[in-house]
Amino acid sequence: MDLSFSADERAFREEARAFIHSAMPPHIKAKADAAAHFTHDEIMEWHKILFNKGWVAWGWPEEFGGPGFTATKRFILSEELELAGAPVLSPFGLAMVGPLIQRFGTDAQKARFLPKILSGEEIWCQGYSEPNAGSDLASLRTRAVDKGDHFVVTGQKTWTTYAQHADWIFCLVRTDETVKKQAGISFLLIPMDAPGVEAKPMLTLGNTPAFADTFFEEVKVPKENLLGPLNGGWGLAKALLGHERTLVAGVGQAQRTLRLAKRIAANTFDNGAPLIDDPRWRERLAALEMRLRAHQMTNYRALAEQQKGKHPGPESSILKLVGSVLVQELDELCMELMGHNALAWFNEEGVVPAIEQWVGSSFCYNRATTIYAGSSEIQKNIISKLILGLPTKPPKRAPKGAK
Repeated sequence: MDLSFSADERAFREEARAFIHSAMPPHIKAKADAAAHFTHDEIMEWHKILFNKGWVAWGWPEEFGGPGFTATKRFILSEELELAGAPVLSPFGLAMVGPLIQRFGTDAQKARFLPKILSGEEIWCQGYSEPNAGSDLASLRTRAVDKGDHFVVTGQKTWTTYAQHADWIFCLVRTDETVKKQAGISFLLIPMDAPGVEAKPMLTLGNTPAFADTFFEEVKVPKENLLGPLNGGWGLAKALLGHERTLVAGVGQAQRTLRLAKRIAANTFDNGAPLIDDPRWRERLAALEMRLRAHQMTNYRALAEQQKGKHPGPESSILKLVGSVLVQELDELCMELMGHNALAWFNEEGVVPAIEQWVGSSFCYNRATTIYAGSSEIQKNIISKLILGLPTKPPKRAPKGAK
């Protein structure tokens, strides 16, 4: 029994677990059990199942069509979905731009966009990073020129996740080049089928077409697609990144990978004995499990603050930093336990059990966890400045010989 939760919350966990088990179609469950890659169509199929249940936007309030869950119930459901290996829904509409539209959008924008995000009728992607503006996002150069009743957008975004499937992209664009770089940025909602928009997918090391370069060539965007105030996009970006970094804490994903590591250790033999009986491997597993438990409790503390109505703040950088590193270290442990069998793409079908077949691909894909949503270096800077209160620059030294 998990004493961290109330009786009602523990009952909800059982309800969520039972629903996921019964509602998941066999072909999706087979992939979930094998930790395999889901196609876009399979992800949207699962989206519709959760939508029909009323759980697809578990972070949304009831007034916008969500279930009105508490922060704890939202965490429980997301954790159970991760533990079950369910398809990960696209977060760009449901967990990123959707909450921003609820908070900063006009009534017309809320009515236009939120129902179609909820139903999955319209899919979103994120236009933040650029070839020369990644961690230093405020250096972005994609421009939106004011033409009276519309903007004209020109530039390029990169690492646009699954842009080839998206109907809309939310973009940070430069609307004023005469002020401090953070102050001259606006937040635009742009249809992907607008003339002048082109997405070119790229193949990742994990063998998935997950990212794309997105180009804007003189794209007309109506003024009503400006979210929030003109030149106020940086504030919206910071609000969105707080939600994104909380999302990538990855507690459930890490728990699932730890279970996989234990299973591999129990079924991989050295000199006739399973690796899990070797004290050296057991020590590594135990150390990671203790760190994961500490990470989980830190996540609970953040949830407690959200229960009081607080929006995610700089503490989300701790969750993102620790969670992304844990996921990578657990992947690495699985790879080491499997040895040469971790190179799954060289194995003929059946050589490696299905649940282990995707370890190498997962390892390659998850190298990005310490980069997206703000690199680890950026998270450390945020923690240093906004939580620890450390200076951003070293103090000036007195001239030599001065008293």
